[in-house]
Amino acid sequence: MTGPAPDGPVRVLLVDDQHLVRSGFRIILEVEDDIEVVGEAADGERAVAMAAALRPDVVLMDVEMPVLDGLAATRRITDDATGDGPAVLILTTFDRDDYLFAALRAGASGFLLKNGTPEDLVEAVRVVARGEGLIAPALTRRVISTFARPGAAPPDPRHDAATAELTPREREVLALVARGASNAEVAAVLHVGEATVKTHVSRVLAKLGLRDRVQAVIFAYEHGIVRPGG
Repeated sequence: MTGPAPDGPVRVLLVDDQHLVRSGFRIILEVEDDIEVVGEAADGERAVAMAAALRPDVVLMDVEMPVLDGLAATRRITDDATGDGPAVLILTTFDRDDYLFAALRAGASGFLLKNGTPEDLVEAVRVVARGEGLIAPALTRRVISTFARPGAAPPDPRHDAATAELTPREREVLALVARGASNAEVAAVLHVGEATVKTHVSRVLAKLGLRDRVQAVIFAYEHGIVRPGG
C-alpha cells in the first residue's frame, strides 16, 4: 500500500515510448520544487526493472508501448510482496473504458488523459504520492457506473475474510469514502477528528490489502458495502 508522500521531493519515474513526450513531462515536473524526476523508460519491461532499482514514489505510465505494455507493467510493479511499491499514475491519449478499468484492476492509483493541463499533471503526481487515488473527473462517473453495476465483476474471494475483519466503524468509513466523501466530510458526519478518520482509512486499506482510495471505492461497490443510489 502506498503511504504518505516522503519528506523530500516526490521521486518520479517517467515511462513513455516517445522521447519528446517524456521530455515534455520532465520539463513540466522539474519546475516544481517538490518533484524530482529520477529516471525514464521507453517500454514496460524497462520500467519494471527501473522501478525496482530506483524505488520512485510515483511511476508515470503510458499504456501502449513495445516489449511490455503499460497495463502489464503496472500489474508487475504494484504486485510488490512488501506492499511498499510505488504508486502508478496512468497517463494516456486513449479515452477507452477497457484501458481505464484494466488499469484500475492492475493496481494503478490514478488515470489521466494526455489532453489535460500541466497543472493537472503536477497535482495528480502529488495526490497519488500522498496515497490518494485520482481519476480524471470526466472518467469518474463511468468508473462508478461500471464497477457499481450488479454482476459487473465477481468479488475476489480472497477479500471475504478481510471484509469480516472490518469493525462497524471501519465499514462506515469505507462506505462514506466510496460515496466520494473527503476525510473532512467523513469527520463531520461521524463527529470525529480528521486524524481519526485518516487512521481508520489506513486500517481499512491495510486490512483489505488495497493501495488507495480509488481501490477502496471499487471494492466497496463490488462487495455490496455501498450500492448505487444508496
